[in-house]
Amino acid sequence: MSLETRSDDQPVVSDPSNTEEDHMTNSQQLPIARAVGAAAPQGVETQRSAEVLKVSTRSRPSAVAGAIAGVIRENGMAEVQSIGAGATNQAIKAVAIARSYLNEEGIDIVCVPSFIDVAIDEEERTAIRLLIERR
Repeated sequence: MSLETRSDDQPVVSDPSNTEEDHMTNSQQLPIARAVGAAAPQGVETQRSAEVLKVSTRSRPSAVAGAIAGVIRENGMAEVQSIGAGATNQAIKAVAIARSYLNEEGIDIVCVPSFIDVAIDEEERTAIRLLIERR
């Protein structure tokens, strides 16, 4: 699931006006970040089944936080990916907001950051991967 926001604050799946650094599309992404529900490519080893939320510089942290909280409630874990300082800033703010949303329901979460290589326009880029799980 790719999450971005428009000026009308509605989450959208993709926006072709985004720059390469701000946006990673499913067709450009490595198989591990495929759309939820899509079949895994043959011969590709997949990691734990966490839903992938892709954050851009223009993503609203509160909208991303709501998506993170929803995925955590449903699956117990979520994965957030971002490329660049601005997108990573929005992602970290979203995790903090999601934590406060979930704390009201007695759910505590932890965030494990790491690097992940993603393919964008046949070029390999390094993204920040935030694995968010129930504590």
